[in-house]
Amino acid sequence: MPQSPLSPALLTDRYELTMLAAALADGTADRDCVFEVFARRLPHGRRYGVLAGTGRFLDALADFRFGAAELAAVRAQGIDDPRLLDHLAGFRFTGDVDGYAEGDLYFPGSPVLTVRAPFGQAVLLETLALSMLNHDSAIAAAGARMVGAACGRPCIEMGSRRTHEEAAVSAARAAALVGFAATSNLAAGARYGIPTTGTSAHAFTLLHDDEAAAFRAQLDTLGVGTTLLVDTYDTEQGIRTAVEVAGTGLGAVRLDSGDLTVQATRARELLDSLGATKTRVIVTSDLDEYAIAALAAAPVDGYGVGTSLVTGSGSPTVGMVYKLVERDGVPVAKNSEGKRSVGGRKHAVRRHDPDGTATAEVVSAAPIAGRPHDRELVVPLVRGGELVEPRTPAEALTHARELHERVRGALPQEAWSLSRGEPAIDTVTA
Repeated sequence: MPQSPLSPALLTDRYELTMLAAALADGTADRDCVFEVFARRLPHGRRYGVLAGTGRFLDALADFRFGAAELAAVRAQGIDDPRLLDHLAGFRFTGDVDGYAEGDLYFPGSPVLTVRAPFGQAVLLETLALSMLNHDSAIAAAGARMVGAACGRPCIEMGSRRTHEEAAVSAARAAALVGFAATSNLAAGARYGIPTTGTSAHAFTLLHDDEAAAFRAQLDTLGVGTTLLVDTYDTEQGIRTAVEVAGTGLGAVRLDSGDLTVQATRARELLDSLGATKTRVIVTSDLDEYAIAALAAAPVDGYGVGTSLVTGSGSPTVGMVYKLVERDGVPVAKNSEGKRSVGGRKHAVRRHDPDGTATAEVVSAAPIAGRPHDRELVVPLVRGGELVEPRTPAEALTHARELHERVRGALPQEAWSLSRGEPAIDTVTA
């Protein structure tokens, strides 16, 4: 039997409910608490992080409810504490959320999300916030490196087949946030207004009696501006057949195998010799930021990126944590070796030199005395359980993408290097 979708409230870990049950029993669930999300460090060798997933988290927060189906699911797993179930049945988030605007950069210790609410509310949001921010920020950071390596040539997200079906949608969103031009994923296009693209695979060519017939069928359906996949059999002959069938106005050819630098160079030379001087050369085939950078001098007009992007290009998570830093106005901190935290709700500004280049991430539990060229980083997102600036999913993505483009432009030059190194700017305590 088909099942109706369950609330985001079940996208959590059981120990959140265990803690909540105990807090309800001993009367501490109503204590005013401040939790912060931050990363102690960036993934090894990365120069900066990109905050993504905040918009998805805020959308989910609005639907974070324990209805009859959710309560039944909880009971079915042996959770039958009457006090806890009553609390969940009436749950509504009424607290405040602050944080970095989605699309902004972050560095070690940056307080990217701050939740202030009674413990009985705030504790339930930990897993949801971390799963979304850790995943989306990992994809966004990888995608930003790829966009930088592409030097203005368009990148297309096409990794749906290499990840979970819902992760594919959020990955496409994160990629679009950092500048990918389009996605192959229709759900991402429908939810977020991301342009979608896609033509054909090798199977379509193999379906037909010969390559010319396959190309002709695609052209009849999609028009001469389409992209023809030319390396199913022999690439050089595929290009000749493509131009013969489509004419010199063919939109693009796609290369998906072999040494792409050599293949792209030969393809460009052959297209030009056939008069198809405006036909673009698109490359795919297990690209990552390093492969894209290696193709910088090749006559490539665009990149299709899949597996490496949707798996974070070696860093599938960014290690964000959700820590209690204040209780009833009193700073609290964890002191475990290697996992120490700093108590108190944080303020943060990004310091810049007179030319507008970022020089430091300043984080403090006390208000920070502003200097010229400082930019406040923590902004209000939710007040009393209500969004401060409600936006449609497509509007939120556009806003984040525009912000990201601006703030990346303020990074020092060394931030663009793909080689492993320290964060591009230091995090300092005011």
